[in-house]
Amino acid sequence: MNRAVSYFGVFVLFVFVAVGCQSMTGETAGENVSDSSITSAVKAKLAGDRVGTLTQVGVETVRKTVYLTGVVPSADDKRRAAEIARNADGVKEVVNNLQVRGQP
Repeated sequence: MNRAVSYFGVFVLFVFVAVGCQSMTGETAGENVSDSSITSAVKAKLAGDRVGTLTQVGVETVRKTVYLTGVVPSADDKRRAAEIARNADGVKEVVNNLQVRGQP
């Protein structure tokens, strides 16, 4: 009987932790892992492009939407970064907030 009560207590605690994690970020644990892997994949592809000219691009993924931030040297680099992000596995949408150096 005591063991059953202990197991039930652990189960209830687990449920509260799982719900709490989702409510803080709005994402489930699985979504968070997926977003992290998308971010890593996009960063790796950006770093490998044209000998790393896009390494200063900030990448954040929320619910499979990739947000790009930072400053790039040209409009072509801005376009290329969005294209690379769009082609990464699992990406639903890309929000390109990159600024071109010298342009407002």
